[in-house]
Amino acid sequence: MRLQGKTALITGAARGIGLEFARAYLREDARVAICDINLDAAQQAAAALGEGAIAVALDVTDQASIDACVAAVERQFGGIDILINNAALFTAAPIVEITRADHDRIMAVNVSGTLFMMQAVARSMIARGKGGRIINMASQAGRRGEALVAVYCASKAAVISLTQSAGLNLIAHGINVNAIAPGVVDGEHWDGVDAFFAKYEGKAPGQKKAEVGAAVPFGRMGTAADLTGMAVFLASRDADYIVAQTYNVDGGNWMS
Repeated sequence: MRLQGKTALITGAARGIGLEFARAYLREDARVAICDINLDAAQQAAAALGEGAIAVALDVTDQASIDACVAAVERQFGGIDILINNAALFTAAPIVEITRADHDRIMAVNVSGTLFMMQAVARSMIARGKGGRIINMASQAGRRGEALVAVYCASKAAVISLTQSAGLNLIAHGINVNAIAPGVVDGEHWDGVDAFFAKYEGKAPGQKKAEVGAAVPFGRMGTAADLTGMAVFLASRDADYIVAQTYNVDGGNWMS
């Protein structure tokens, strides 16, 4: 059991990738806090996961909510060993149609939410004096721009940069900060993503999803389960000497 005795706080964990990470961590004998803005869904997820999982309300755009979430996990688990910054939103639009409101909404979750969750958990880890692991969820979209995805790409590029800076700063406290950059990952969110591209590229519903899946060198879109190996590895002692890195887990979509 590679994470035996460890506790993990996972944001945006009521469904999708975050929930799959929680399952993987429980299999490795960690305890997990399912932290999500949708508390009902988080509670249902924690109940389904069973022993070792708790649900905590979290809005990463609200500092009071961040502080309360971290305090709740500390109270229930006695401390935090691992943070996975998974909460994120997607958007797409041509440059001339981007609104300030949509830009600010995406940046508040994807960038500020990541930064201030790191800050709150790092403070907790430093006070505890046992080091820790922080894993940020970046994206292949953060590696390069896309014509219709400027704001989302910029937000994930910022996550990669934040990971580098935080990694260099926090390793002095025994906190390893790294990131995972998934490629195209199948899931319920793709209904919305596909609709964006259907609108702006004139594609039939489902066409964009089929095209991006076919373009993956591995031969298919990724799944949330494809990302769990890296998430477990980066949280384990096997990753002790890894600092400020972003790992692509994308079926060969991007090389860096």
